[in-house]
Amino acid sequence: MARSKEFDRDVALARAIAVFSQHGFEGTSTEALLVAMDIRRQSLYDTFGDKWKLYLEALERYASDSIGAQLVALESAADGKAGMTALLTHAVARALEDSQPSCLGISAICEFGRSSPEVVGLTDTMGRLLTRAVERRVREAIDAGDFAADLDVANAGQFVLATLTGIKVAARAGASEAMLAGIADMALRSFR
Repeated sequence: MARSKEFDRDVALARAIAVFSQHGFEGTSTEALLVAMDIRRQSLYDTFGDKWKLYLEALERYASDSIGAQLVALESAADGKAGMTALLTHAVARALEDSQPSCLGISAICEFGRSSPEVVGLTDTMGRLLTRAVERRVREAIDAGDFAADLDVANAGQFVLATLTGIKVAARAGASEAMLAGIADMALRSFR
């Protein structure tokens, strides 16, 4: 008779995300995952497949949750300018929440670049989703006269994604709250 699973799959996946975020795919051993996830080796294989499949699932969950939270911040504001402010404020707040901030998305891009079709597919899809939403809010702000009329919407979208990445990396390097807020403020000023 097969043993039943004695762990919460979502909790185990969240723990795997934390380990992969800190150490990357190559820097994370299966043993480290087992310890962090508090599961047995056979449970890992039975539930998630191999380490690579677990990594891809962790990356997909992380990207979905992260982009989802950013979209909520961006879309819940009343207008385009307020949406952009909310998005950047959210990025600073998230970066400050963790004493050892890390981002599995950035880690995946740095580790794999364009070499893994599965990683590229996930990161490109999520990046396009956020970029389209940012571009739409930028257009709203331009139309409302809140942002410069000659602002290139596509460039603004890429700039915002680079700024969000920069905030995360700066936080990991130990930037203070004031420094992170300054990055967000400079980004907003660039739209005028």
